[in-house]
Amino acid sequence: KLKECFEKKQPVDELIHEKMMELFRLYLIVGGMPAVVDAYIHTNNLKEVLRIQQGIVQLYYKDIAKYDKDNKLYLDEIFTLIPSELNNKNKRFIMKDLNESFRFSRYENSFIWLKEAGVALPVYCVQEPEIPLLLSKSTNLFKLFLSDVGLLASMYVDGLQLKILNREKDINFGAIYENAAAQELKAHGFELYYFNSKKQGELDFVIEYQGNVLPLEIKSGKAYTRHNALDNVLKDERYAIPQAFVFCNENITCRDKITYLPIYMLGFLEKEKIEEYIYSIDLSALQ
Repeated sequence: KLKECFEKKQPVDELIHEKMMELFRLYLIVGGMPAVVDAYIHTNNLKEVLRIQQGIVQLYYKDIAKYDKDNKLYLDEIFTLIPSELNNKNKRFIMKDLNESFRFSRYENSFIWLKEAGVALPVYCVQEPEIPLLLSKSTNLFKLFLSDVGLLASMYVDGLQLKILNREKDINFGAIYENAAAQELKAHGFELYYFNSKKQGELDFVIEYQGNVLPLEIKSGKAYTRHNALDNVLKDERYAIPQAFVFCNENITCRDKITYLPIYMLGFLEKEKIEEYIYSIDLSALQ
């Protein structure tokens, strides 16, 4: 039923929508780590959930210490900085926040290790929102998300979990929402990119979808219809982008090229499956 609403761009029954949003907010807190999910299912105790999450974070630190004994890769510092960097306005990882003299080329292996170890998800900047996105990828400009949104929530100040459930207005949930989006997109096989330009602004994510570039904006607040960068990119005739999605807390609505979708519908974005393409060439004329 939900997928049908997504495909037809029709609003979800309001009661179902509210319940799905409640489940999504709970997911932001619990995440998907098996031990954490199991603890929640058996106790419904968010304090117990937080205790296990913090234990997992400490295990990450121990693994990092074993791998980087001399701290030459600064893995410990990079991992610690992820929550605060995501709370910055543009969420981009700033090397100078580690050390004034740091250069990405020297510590690239640090970020590769965090990615390969399943600890972090890098999202790279592209210079142009054009197919193929890989050609304009900038390896030294990126955002760094955690591999589990529940762990990210557990690394912020005490009480964030209740603030998420209570939908408190004075808290910026943008980093948490974007982390969940990065996880979902990666799980569905999409390469993770964002677009940034001084002239047009920044798009949270851009992916290759159904043969085109699809811009995605992730909005955690009420100002979900305010997206200057998205408007600028859609107006640019050079890119000829046919549609864009804004994932937010609200029900499905459409405006021109933009579809506003509930954040829990991120899971319906699926990468096209490549069918078998058999081509046999006749070489008999060369014999």
